[in-house]
Amino acid sequence: MIYHLFQFLQIHRIGFYAYEDVLFRAVMAALTSLALTFWMGPRVIRWLMRKKIGDRPEFHHAALNDLMKDRANTPTMGGIIILTGILVSTLLWAKLTNPFVHKAVILVLFFGWIGGLDDYWKLTGKVVGHSRDGLLAWQKLVYQLGGSLLVVWFLYSDMKNFEDARMLWLPFYKHGIPLAGWVFVILSMLYITATSNAVNLTDGMDGLASGCVGIVSIVLVILCYVASETMGRTTSITWAGYLLLPHVPGSGELCIFFAAVTGSILGFLWYNCHPAQVFMGDIGSLPLGAAMGYGAVVTRNEILLLLIGGVFVMELMSVILQVGYFKYTKGKRLFRCAPIHHHFHLSGWSEPQVVVRFWLLSIAFAILALATLKLR
Repeated sequence: MIYHLFQFLQIHRIGFYAYEDVLFRAVMAALTSLALTFWMGPRVIRWLMRKKIGDRPEFHHAALNDLMKDRANTPTMGGIIILTGILVSTLLWAKLTNPFVHKAVILVLFFGWIGGLDDYWKLTGKVVGHSRDGLLAWQKLVYQLGGSLLVVWFLYSDMKNFEDARMLWLPFYKHGIPLAGWVFVILSMLYITATSNAVNLTDGMDGLASGCVGIVSIVLVILCYVASETMGRTTSITWAGYLLLPHVPGSGELCIFFAAVTGSILGFLWYNCHPAQVFMGDIGSLPLGAAMGYGAVVTRNEILLLLIGGVFVMELMSVILQVGYFKYTKGKRLFRCAPIHHHFHLSGWSEPQVVVRFWLLSIAFAILALATLKLR
C-alpha cells in the first residue's frame, strides 16, 4: 500500500524515488515486521495464557519426556505473531499488483489455516475419537498437497512465458533442464509440501526452527533479487545473466516478502529463545516451510535450497531413516530419537547447545550455497 501511495504522490511531484528500489522496501519491510512482532509478542502471549493454549509435549522416549518436562504449559500457536508480522509488512511495502506476492500471501494463509486447525484440535481435543491428536497425518498431507497444487497451478501460468522459469536448474551447470508443464506442477507441489513438513519436524526446541528459517529467508532475499533485478539503473544487464542463473522477471518483489519473514522471525526469537515464553506451533512452522519451498520454486533454486536448508534436510532424513530402519530391523533404532536434534539432546548436549550448533550449521550451509552461485 505504501508503494502505491508513493507512486500516486510521485505523479503529483510529491515524495521521493527511494520507494522504487526493491532493497529499500525490503529493509523497511524487515524493520516493520520486527517492530510489529516486538509489540505484539507480550500481548499475544498473555492472550494465549488466558485461553490456556499451552503445550504439553508427550514423547515416546521416557528420558526425553524428563528432559522436556519444563516445556509443559508454555503457550503455543505463537505463529500468529509471525504470520501477522509477515502479512502486514508485505501488504504495506510490496507492489500489490505483483502475481508472485499474491501467491505468497495465499500460500502462508492457507498453510497457516492448516497448522492452526491442527494446533487447536490437538490442544483442545476436539476431534471425536482422536482426542489431542489434531488432524490425522493423512488429513494434514491432503490439505498440504491440495493447497500447494492450487498455488503451483496458477504459478505456472505466470511463469510459462519465461524460458528460464520452465526449467530445472542444477548447481555448477550453466543450462537448465526443460520440464513439461505437468512435471513442473507435480514436482513443485511435492517440494512445497516436503519443505513445509521439514520445518515442522525441526520445530522441537526453543528457537531451533525459527532461527534456521531466519537464516534461510535472508538467503532467499538475495536469490529473489538476483533472479530479477538489473546490476544498476543505467544498465540492462541482470545479475542472473551475469551469474548464469535463471532469470525470472518480477520475482524480485518477493525480496519484500522474505525480508518481512526475516524481521518477524527476529522479533519472535526474542520471546522464543531459551527458555521460551511461547512456541510457534504448526500455525507457524507449516507456512514458514511452505514459504521457503515457494521461494525456491519461483527462483528455480529447488536443488540449491537443499543445501541452504541443510539442517531441515537432516531433520527430515533422520525421521525417514529412523522409521525405515525400525521397520526393516523389526524394532531396532538408528538414532536414540528422531528428529535428530532429540538424538543429540539425549546424547548429553543441553538444549541451548543443540540449538546454537544447529544455527551455526545453518549459517555454514547458507554461506556454502551462496559461494556456489559464482561457480557456474
